[in-house]
Amino acid sequence: MPLLEDALARTYIVLMTAILCEVIATTALSRSESFTRLVPSLIAVLGYGAAFWLLSFTMRVMPSGIVYAIWSGMGIVLITAIAWMRYGQVLDMAALTGLSFIIAGVLIIHLFSKSVSH
Repeated sequence: MPLLEDALARTYIVLMTAILCEVIATTALSRSESFTRLVPSLIAVLGYGAAFWLLSFTMRVMPSGIVYAIWSGMGIVLITAIAWMRYGQVLDMAALTGLSFIIAGVLIIHLFSKSVSH
């Protein structure tokens, strides 16, 4: 069983790295001004490429729907947190409530789903 747990832990590390790449790429995309600024455009393209490449490895081990739910949910939460902290995006109660539901959904999948081997 420890070998299975190690493989799942590595899969989650790869998934979290894919999420970070996607968050960096999306943040750069918002600064690329429709791909008219070279450096943010390159960061966006390379970041998305790395994110999808890493994501493909996690789908060898976990169901694609579960992988995508975690990847997209955590990406939304992290991108929103960056926009709030770094760029002063205003979040109202509805936005905060929705984000808390996304976090709850990811936790429910991770903690209780039989689709992901624990």
